Amino acid sequence: MTEITELLARHGIVLVFVNVLLAQAGMPLPAVPMLIVAGALVAQGEFALAPLLLAAVAASLMGDIPWYFAGRRYGYRILGTLCRVAIEPDSCVKQTENIFVRWGGRSLMAAKFIPGFATVAPPLAGTMRLPFRRFVLYSAAGALAWAAAPVAAGAFFHAEVEWLLARLETMGAGALAVVGAALAVYLGAKAIERYLLLRFMRMVRIGADELHRLLQEDVKPVILDVRSALARSLDPRHIPGALAVDMAAPELHLDRVPPDRDVVVYCS
Repeated sequence: MTEITELLARHGIVLVFVNVLLAQAGMPLPAVPMLIVAGALVAQGEFALAPLLLAAVAASLMGDIPWYFAGRRYGYRILGTLCRVAIEPDSCVKQTENIFVRWGGRSLMAAKFIPGFATVAPPLAGTMRLPFRRFVLYSAAGALAWAAAPVAAGAFFHAEVEWLLARLETMGAGALAVVGAALAVYLGAKAIERYLLLRFMRMVRIGADELHRLLQEDVKPVILDVRSALARSLDPRHIPGALAVDMAAPELHLDRVPPDRDVVVYCS
């Protein structure tokens, strides 16, 4: 048994709990690799399966429940806050809304398997006033399935995991450097991607004052409200004269847009 394996065997469940909690709270820390290693240790008899899964589910719920209550307290505004701070610029609220509208609270059971959905689903459930008991039930079931999958993979490939840990130990500080460099590259790439997206949005964005001025002119721009039906129901405020557009079938609304008019689009 390597020193890394011994360390994980002594503190593995605590490390899994902390790792999952930080990941579910929004920190850019992957939890799946730790769960895979934990599964390998379960297969080797270092600790029991039930406490491991219980720790993962408990940590996941502790990360999700505050967001649920934030959604109940602040409503749709909390989703806008998440979009502004999310590291993934493509983790759009609209996709999450469509999934939630279609499947309701049951979608929480698959939320952690869908990129972007895991972050936005808990506050959206609170915003939609999903009963707390059902939220906990669905979230716990989803967390159990999400944790069990990598644990099972780690148990099946426990020999390969042990070999990899041994190789990392022989690398010494070099292993930490490689892992740190990989994480830094990932975060840097996402930061650049987000910066480019925000810069593009600033170039094409129109301010409220400028839009108000344009609406006073004889030839007014066409305003398209592309928020989802759920977003419009949760926040019924709208720009006067805006046309509600269903982005699932935008072609149905093109005949209402004159080709010689400026078009202003706003969303969630």
